[in-house]
Amino acid sequence: MSCWVPGCPALSMCQGLAALPITCLERAKDLKTRLGILLHKPELGHRIGTSSKLQLGSRQRRGSAGLVAAEKDSSEYPPCTMELRSGELSGKVKEREKGKRAHRDSSREVLEWRESFDQLLKSKSGVTAFHTFLKTEFSEENLDFWLACEDFKKTRSKTKLASKANRIFEEFVQSEAPREVNIDHETREITRKNLSGATSACFNEAQAKTRTLMEKDSYPRFLKSASYQDMTKQATSRGISKRSHT
Repeated sequence: MSCWVPGCPALSMCQGLAALPITCLERAKDLKTRLGILLHKPELGHRIGTSSKLQLGSRQRRGSAGLVAAEKDSSEYPPCTMELRSGELSGKVKEREKGKRAHRDSSREVLEWRESFDQLLKSKSGVTAFHTFLKTEFSEENLDFWLACEDFKKTRSKTKLASKANRIFEEFVQSEAPREVNIDHETREITRKNLSGATSACFNEAQAKTRTLMEKDSYPRFLKSASYQDMTKQATSRGISKRSHT
């Protein structure tokens, strides 16, 4: 549409544009297009920024969900490995201390055996060591008989008491027994009579004679034996080592 009003500014502008070369008009259109692109770039940047924020927020939500899941899973497992290792270490320390106490106790017992024959018989390890020594002298039946009598005294059933009494008599006391102990004829006959009404005391005399024989004869030789001397040396050296570390 053309302007017909004389002196109109628009008419002058239109006439001026018409007078311009075609190349100038094309360059003007190109500038307009570029200007439009520049004007739309902030909007594009805004969109890109918004998209990045959305992606970051999504990652953060996934990370938070992962942490929550990890915490949940960890609550279902036993205590951490460090705590387990600490417990194992504590257990080993306790075992080591227990072993040290056992060594100290055994060392003390070994030295107590020489104090009296009673001390030796009260100690399980002492009885074992003494029994091993008696085997070297082929006289372990004396200690076995004494131990059998100690067990016999603990029997409460009368039926078992009678059967045990006959078995012990046949194995250790009667003449030509497989493991006959060294007691006099009178003591053997008293023990035989006691079997008719077996009680927990029916072997008392025979047991006492056997004990006296071991105390007066075998026990002193045991204390002088090489095996016991080695045990006392080891016990003494452990005691000296303990004192040097305190």
